[in-house]
Amino acid sequence: MTPKKLTFLFSLFVAVVVLTGCERKEISEINSDPGRFTHQEVMVAGRVTQSIGMFSRGIYQLDDGTGVIWVYSSSRGAPSKGARVGVKGRVLPTMTFLGINYATVLQESDRRHGG
Repeated sequence: MTPKKLTFLFSLFVAVVVLTGCERKEISEINSDPGRFTHQEVMVAGRVTQSIGMFSRGIYQLDDGTGVIWVYSSSRGAPSKGARVGVKGRVLPTMTFLGINYATVLQESDRRHGG
């Protein structure tokens, strides 16, 4: 394993330890049955693939390698595209049509940057 991969894995581990209080989930698990997680606090970690922010608010897309989820930040803005972060928050009601989930959103309550 390369030093860069070890650093990334260590950073994710630190983010998981720091964001205690809820169990870390894979994004694919949340997206496969969002109703099961609605209004529950979960933790995810990954790389920011899209980011839009203004006036201390923002929305960004997080990819953990299993899937992507949109994260809404009401007080910290959005991290830069490419940043690796761990996020804790509540899953908001989603938009599903004909059994296909179109918009699962996590409302951020805490965030840690992971290198």
